[in-house]
Amino acid sequence: MALILAIDDSATDLSMIQYILTNHEVILARNGEEGLQELDIHPKVDLILLDLHMPVMDGFTFLDICHDRNLDTPIIILTNSEEIDKEIRGLEKGAVDFIRKPLNFKALQMRIDVQLRLKQSTELIKEHNRQLEELIEKRTQTIRRTNEITINALVRLLEVRNIETSHHARRTKVMMELLCRQLQKQGLAGYQLSDKEINELVDTAPLHDIGKVGIPDNILLKPGRLDPDEITIMREHVNKGIEALDYSIESEETKISFIETARELIASHHEWYDGSGYPANIQGQAIPLAGRLMAVIDVYDALTSKRVYKEKIEHNEAIEVMKQESPRHFDPIVFAAFLAVVPQIRKRLEES
Repeated sequence: MALILAIDDSATDLSMIQYILTNHEVILARNGEEGLQELDIHPKVDLILLDLHMPVMDGFTFLDICHDRNLDTPIIILTNSEEIDKEIRGLEKGAVDFIRKPLNFKALQMRIDVQLRLKQSTELIKEHNRQLEELIEKRTQTIRRTNEITINALVRLLEVRNIETSHHARRTKVMMELLCRQLQKQGLAGYQLSDKEINELVDTAPLHDIGKVGIPDNILLKPGRLDPDEITIMREHVNKGIEALDYSIESEETKISFIETARELIASHHEWYDGSGYPANIQGQAIPLAGRLMAVIDVYDALTSKRVYKEKIEHNEAIEVMKQESPRHFDPIVFAAFLAVVPQIRKRLEES
């Protein structure tokens, strides 16, 4: 049994509708205004039968209000045989079908049955989609948690060798998230980031120097400047990082998104905007956005953190150093976004 709202100023037509639809529960209203009041009382109406010519509020106004309310209840309009133009207008305003007066018992029953079946099918599809979305969300959370565990395990390799600390991983994640959200808010062409892309960048940011686990201690932990040969060896950490995340694929479709993000970030975060970086000497927009983001974050963290080969410097001094080398080193859009969120970065890092 369905709940049907019949809106018509003709008492005769309303009585006939009630008589014809004895197998359903029928609510009656004499104009559009009463119809809206009944909808407020009975929000789960399954179907509406709507006359167009009524006092107080006609059917067209009722349709407009239903549209504004995003009402998805199917509406069948009732028209006279000569009102073809009004039938079209009603359908354009959201009605799903029309029935001409005088009402025909069989036609009314069949039209209503069709719409009720369609509504039921639509609701089943919506429920199925809702369940699928829940399942996808659960699996997405599981995958992200698995990725996080994998990344943490790799980052611990750096900690074991005293190359970095867990604080470094935390700092890079905080900075990456705030920087990405700033770019997302700006919405500039070429810098748009989806939530999924931001999550992957944030999760994989701590892996940018994972290749350092393959660099000998006498170079990696040297407390002074590296000589040219040592610099060449040190720079190999980029390729070693890419190789560490290598995996075989049968086609483009089998690529693992977060691994690809990590590999891209690792491969390009030492590239300079003017092309003087390494390992590929690419420049400008040819550098993947992941690398341009990480370049700014990595330099700021390196300047403001104590390393085996240097003492840390204060925030204001670090920003001045970065501003001086910005034209050569950093994407100007990314660097401007970074400067905009630096106060938030400092606050988050101090709180955590």
